[in-house]
Amino acid sequence: MTKNKLVEQILAKQSYLCVGLDTDIEKLPAHLPKTKEGVIAFNKAIIDATAPFCVSYKINTAFYESQGVKGWEAMEATLAHIPNTHFTIADAKRGDIGNTSAQYAKTFFEVLPFDAITVAPYMGKDSIDPFLAYQNKCTIVLGLTSNEGSQNFEQQKLANGQYVYESVLEQVASWGTTDQLMFVVGATKAEDFTSIRKIIPNHFLLVPGVGAQGGSLSEVTKYGKNKELGLLVNASRAVIFASSGSDFAEKAAVAASDYANEMKGLLIL
Repeated sequence: MTKNKLVEQILAKQSYLCVGLDTDIEKLPAHLPKTKEGVIAFNKAIIDATAPFCVSYKINTAFYESQGVKGWEAMEATLAHIPNTHFTIADAKRGDIGNTSAQYAKTFFEVLPFDAITVAPYMGKDSIDPFLAYQNKCTIVLGLTSNEGSQNFEQQKLANGQYVYESVLEQVASWGTTDQLMFVVGATKAEDFTSIRKIIPNHFLLVPGVGAQGGSLSEVTKYGKNKELGLLVNASRAVIFASSGSDFAEKAAVAASDYANEMKGLLIL
């Protein structure tokens, strides 16, 4: 799915919700087996229940890779079940020397045909170029994350007065087009969205941290939106684990619907 198609879906649904499929096998409802089959059944039910209210799904690959071959099979089956009307993200945070990044890109753009992948920019342009070589795919670069450790590097100041994350945003934005590049910006730092938009006014932002991590959807929307809206707000645990019982899918639908309704209201303002 291209960025233009994503924008069309956002406008049609009046929702910019991304549901994170961070499916922890240990948190599956008791009636489901803690197996590959249990994970697939859980994910399919979540997708079927939430698809009307979101425009994107983000699969955090760590929760699948930790289960070995069976986890990869579960990830493949999950991806295949997502409707082609929804933007799919491999939350893999890859990035390495060029020939290695090329293999990562092949994995998540060809073998597993995701629309987008998250990458870490620490190793520089040659580690990201192989992802940008793919047409109609999107590379989502870590910008300002919501974890406490972001203070260690991302929020350190350079000699020119910029924060490290600001330099990352500025440089990476020049390596590709707004159709090819998005950036991760954590919702728990909503006050920084104004300055971030001065650096990258036209790029889409993938925003984690709303819901279980306490980020404010209204603040993210107020300070982060652009002329195309330019936001994908991710909610993972708050949606998929809204209930630990046999009604998990129904409660996930309610949680996703609540987010979507709030988003619609914010778009009207």
